[in-house]
Amino acid sequence: MRSAIALTGVLALSLATGCAKNAGAGGGANTVTYWLWDANQLPAYQACAKGFEKENPGLNVKISQMGWGDYWTKLTASFIAGTQPDVFTDHVQKFGQFADLKVLQPLDDLNIDPADYQAGLADNWIGEDGHRYGAPKDWDTVAFFYNRKMTRSAGITPEQLNSLSWNPKDGGSFEKAIAHLTVDVHGKRGDEPGFDKHHVKVYGLATGGGGDGDGQTQWSNFAASAGWKYTDKKRWGTEYQYGSKTFQSVIKWYFGLADKGYLAPLTDFSAGANPANAQVAAGKAATAFDGAWMISTYAAMQGIKVGTAFTPVGPTGKRATMMNGLADSITKQAHNKRGAEKWVKYLSSDACQKIVGGYGIVFPATPDGTKAAVAAYKKKGIDVSAFTRPVADTKDFSTFTYPITNYAADVYALMHPAMQGVYGSGRSVGSLGQTNDQINLILSQ
Repeated sequence: MRSAIALTGVLALSLATGCAKNAGAGGGANTVTYWLWDANQLPAYQACAKGFEKENPGLNVKISQMGWGDYWTKLTASFIAGTQPDVFTDHVQKFGQFADLKVLQPLDDLNIDPADYQAGLADNWIGEDGHRYGAPKDWDTVAFFYNRKMTRSAGITPEQLNSLSWNPKDGGSFEKAIAHLTVDVHGKRGDEPGFDKHHVKVYGLATGGGGDGDGQTQWSNFAASAGWKYTDKKRWGTEYQYGSKTFQSVIKWYFGLADKGYLAPLTDFSAGANPANAQVAAGKAATAFDGAWMISTYAAMQGIKVGTAFTPVGPTGKRATMMNGLADSITKQAHNKRGAEKWVKYLSSDACQKIVGGYGIVFPATPDGTKAAVAAYKKKGIDVSAFTRPVADTKDFSTFTYPITNYAADVYALMHPAMQGVYGSGRSVGSLGQTNDQINLILSQ
C-alpha cells in the first residue's frame, strides 16, 4: 500500500482494515447515484439520465453536483464513511491512486472498444495492473484566447495570431505580439521606448499561476513544442524529466515574460477569485491560454468579443496542446453495481454522448458526440476549430496527455511550491533538478 497519496492515510487504514461500511450513498435499490463537478454539464447529464431511465424501466439516476475543490474532498470522505456514489466523474491524474487503494471497480466486462472514441482516450484509463477503470466521457485541448478589440487596436490580425511561433532564446513572434499587446499606465506598449514594466495597465498575457507539475494552461504547450516530455514513458512513467535542460530553458523564458512585464505576475492570480479568464474579462489582460471547457465562459463575457487562435509553433516545427479526457468510474463498494454498470455503459455510448454534445458545453469522447458539439457551438456562433483541428491534424499539431504516474499527489506537493518559487520568488530554474530528484526517489519506492 503506497503511503504518500492524495487520499489520506485514514482512508488507506479504513480500507485496509475493512472499517468502511457502505451506507448506500443516498440511493435505494433501484437508484444509481452519480457525482460530477461541472455545473455547466449538469443539464446535459440530467437529459442523459432521462434517456437511460426510459431504456431501463425500474432504474433511476440520482445526480449530485459540487464544485471542483469540494468534489475531491467529499469523494475522499465518502470512501472513508462508506457513503461513496455508485458512479463518479474521474480525472486521469486521480484514478491511479484510487485504483491502487482498491476503491474502483474494474470495467473490463463492459467491453469498451478504444476505436469507438477519439484516439488515445480509452487507453489512458488502463491501470498499471492492466485493468480498465474508466469509460471515456469527453476530451479537451488548449487554445489561445484573445480580446478582439485589443488585438485590433494593436494592429495584430487573427491571421497573424494563428501564425505565431516561439523559441526559448528570444520568444519569436509570439513574444513580440505579447509585448506589443502590453500597455503601461502611460499608454506605452511593451515594445516601445519608455515602457514602465512596474506599472502595467494591460498585460499581454494573463497568468494561470505556476502550473504545478503539468502546466496544462500555462507552459505545457511550449514545453511540448520544444520536444520535451513529462516522463520516460507515455503512461506510468517511472522518472519525471523536470531536470532536463530543454524543460528548464522553456520555464526560464516563459516566466521571464513576467520579469519583462508582459505576463501578469503571480500575485495577480487566484484560482478561485482571479483566474486567467477573469483577468481577460476585467480588461487586465489581452490574451490567455485556456482549455476547451472554458469556451462558453469566454463567449459569454459582457462587453468583450473574444477570439481563439492555435497555440504557437515551437522549435520542433509543430504546435502542441495537451489533450485531456475525463471518464466515468464505478466505485468498488457501489450499492447498485449492476445498475452502475448499465449507467456507465450508457454514459459512454453515442446515445448519451450525442445528447451531451448537443448542449455545446464540452466535446464528448465519441466522434459523433464531438460532431454534435461542433454543430451546437456553430449554432451559437462560436468557432471551435482552434480546439478540434489539433486532434485531426497530426502533421502540424502534436497532442499529449496529462502525466500519468503513481504518486500524483506527491508530485503536486513538490512541484506546486517549486514552480511558484521560480515564477514569483526568484528561485532559479536549476533548482527544479533537485525537485525532480526528490520526485523520482518517491516513484522508485
